[in-house]
Formats: sequence, structure tokens, C-alpha cells
Amino acid sequence: MARTKLISDRDVFQQVLTLLLQSGEKAVTFSAVSAATGLAPTTLVQRFSSCNAMISSAISQAWQDLSALVEAASTDAAAHKGVPGLLKMLTGPIDPGALLTLSLRDPALVEQAKDWRSKVEQAIAARLDVSAKAKETAALIFAAWQGRMLWGAGGGKGFRLGDAIKQLV
Repeated sequence: MARTKLISDRDVFQQVLTLLLQSGEKAVTFSAVSAATGLAPTTLVQRFSSCNAMISSAISQAWQDLSALVEAASTDAAAHKGVPGLLKMLTGPIDPGALLTLSLRDPALVEQAKDWRSKVEQAIAARLDVSAKAKETAALIFAAWQGRMLWGAGGGKGFRLGDAIKQLV
């Protein structure tokens, strides 16, 4: 009979992502994750078999969490707030740009990133007036939103996404 997990995989993945984002992939070792979670390194080896598998699983879970956030925001009662309201609901604890960077070496993770982007663009398009250009406009808004997040982190505060959305819609 398998033992009950005292610390869930999700909790382990949170620590893995924290290590990845703070110190990079080389910082993610069974020893480091052990210290962060309190689990024995051998327990981590039994669960994930390799550090690469543990890292990939953590990134995959993060994409799943972001996708779930899009689905929740798409059905949220705040839908009347339009595209800016949607994008505010999607701004969460996980930076999609950083997550994409971590995903680039694994085709399956890149596919999850593409799937997330598609879901966001569909959610944006659903909040726009129904027209032939809604899909194209949604892609432009998505690109502007991600660019704003990227450059906002670098100190660039001059671009106002709301103004860009008004121009596009």
C-alpha cells in the first residue's frame, strides 16, 4: 500500500518554480528542493525519477494553472468589464513570459504555452464585438498585453494598454 503524501506534488512544484525563477535551472536539484519542501531527496527521486522530469512537471502544472485561470475568467460574472477586466483577472502569480522562457526546450511545454495563448485570444475575442476582425484584434491585444507585462517589469511605464485597446476596438 502506498503511503499518503504529506506534501502534494503541487506544493513541490511551487518550490521548483520558485527556485527556477529566482536562481535558474541549475539551482533545481533534489537537494535544493528537499531543503525547500522538507521531503527527503530519495522521496523526490521516487516521485519524479529525475530533476528534468520534476522541472518539466512543475512547468506543465503552471501552464495548466494559467489555462484554468483563463477558463475561470471567461465564465466570471465580471465579463461586463470587457477586455481590460479580463486581462486584470489573468494577471496572477505566474509570469507567462518567464514560464515561456522556461518551456522553450521542451516541445510539449511549448504546445501548452501555445494552447494557453489560444485560450486567452479566444477569451479576448469573445469580449469584443462579433466581427470578422475580432480574432485578429484579439491577437494584437494579446501581444500588447504581454509586451506591457514584459517591459513594465523592466521599468517601462509609458505604455497604457487601455488606450491601445480603445484604438483597436
